[in-house]
Amino acid sequence: MRSIILQTATKYLLPILLLFSVFLLLRGHYEPGGGFVGGLVASIAFVLHSFAFGTENTMKILRRKPMSLIPIGLGIAALSVIAPTFFGLPPMTGLWFEEPIPVIGMIGSSLFFDLGVYLVVIGVVLTILFTISLTED
Repeated sequence: MRSIILQTATKYLLPILLLFSVFLLLRGHYEPGGGFVGGLVASIAFVLHSFAFGTENTMKILRRKPMSLIPIGLGIAALSVIAPTFFGLPPMTGLWFEEPIPVIGMIGSSLFFDLGVYLVVIGVVLTILFTISLTED
């Protein structure tokens, strides 16, 4: 039997935690935070949802298996690493757009690397935890 209090709290906490994870992702290349920490917070949001509503219902929200996020994240991170070589620069050199974007600030290759890490962390954590959860039922 699932707790009605946990279910009600989760309905409000899930979007707040996901928004906070995006905040951590976006501020990561300026101050503490980044893709790893943001990915962990997003994973916690979905794990909380699975505690409240069950893993099957959380998988319906995600619409895809979390494992599919891993190659997407690795691809984005790898592309951000090799992109400077197309401009004659060494790998992992920061590339930046000229104008800052409101709210987000300056966007560069480090943000895309963090986005890749963010997706990989969500994919790995949720794959591990959901696999354990589904095999124990």
